[in-house]
Amino acid sequence: MSAPDFSGTRILVVGGAGFVGSNLVHQLLAQAPREILVVDNLLSSDMANVPADPRVRFVYGSITDDRILAALPADLDYAFHLACFHGNQSSIADPLGDHDNNTLTSLKLFDRLKDIRSLRKVVYAAAACAVAEKTYDTASATTEEQPVTLYHDSPYSISKIIGELYGNFYFQRHKLPFVKARFSNVYGPREILGAGRWRGTVHTVWRNVTPTFVWRALNGEALPLDNGGNASRDFIFVEDMARGLMACALRGGPGEVYNLATGRETTILELATLINEYTGNKTPLDLRPARDWDRSGKRFASTEKAERELGFTARVTIAEGLQRTVDWTRGNADLVRRCIAAHDKMMAQALSQSGAS
Repeated sequence: MSAPDFSGTRILVVGGAGFVGSNLVHQLLAQAPREILVVDNLLSSDMANVPADPRVRFVYGSITDDRILAALPADLDYAFHLACFHGNQSSIADPLGDHDNNTLTSLKLFDRLKDIRSLRKVVYAAAACAVAEKTYDTASATTEEQPVTLYHDSPYSISKIIGELYGNFYFQRHKLPFVKARFSNVYGPREILGAGRWRGTVHTVWRNVTPTFVWRALNGEALPLDNGGNASRDFIFVEDMARGLMACALRGGPGEVYNLATGRETTILELATLINEYTGNKTPLDLRPARDWDRSGKRFASTEKAERELGFTARVTIAEGLQRTVDWTRGNADLVRRCIAAHDKMMAQALSQSGAS
């Protein structure tokens, strides 16, 4: 008997124009689904990421829109909830925006999906950072059973935990086949700096560390290292993350949570050094003090449960993944430049108000 796949299925991907969502859609298309419905308000994404494929139907808007929710097909097989208010810094600057685009999206989507009885699985993009121990000492692998603190660094982290709690409620109360996929630090192609609308801070453009470092390195700029770059993360290539999400949908147990990670720790200094090597950037690193809000320090995730229950193991090494990310960024420089340029006026104002040069 062949392993299950997505052939002939109807799939909802909320946030499917985004970085991870679009990579997921591309991989799903390779398994011959009947239809992929992408819902995205393009707040932090770009239509360039959406495949031009007749099996992909794009709906512009937020999943909190009652008209969009009411129009969801009654015969959905799978749903992936990847929409969010990206990311920690933006949520600190605008907690209400984070609530509208993180917390409320989860509640309204799950409440609607509970009535779609054809669903085989609902996969939620949770965050490993919301449960990882806050330490700058020697890190240990964060397991799925890690206790959750009541003190968080950002509204983003809070909202990700609340999404898990709402999903757990709908699983227990309404038997929603809900699976939590806890993301580690994802990087790779289609993470477009500046994609979407201005969200109040310079982090509209300067997002996660990897695309920011790659772009600056390609332009010969110094890579800024907060706290000397001694923090560490578990960096997972986006194609591996998409495979992990698909494994959660096909083999994940309802009500369960899985770390999607490599299980390997990479310091930000190591990351910057590799990126400078692959881009040929000779500009010295810019060593800076620690960020006042960030106490997350060093962390990486345990992969034992995902390996055992999902059969999932990350395949792409950090060296290969960074090289492919650099190559993609070089090949899509005009797209990235266009998205960044859309915020030039607001970026100048934000930098002027902060006193930055």
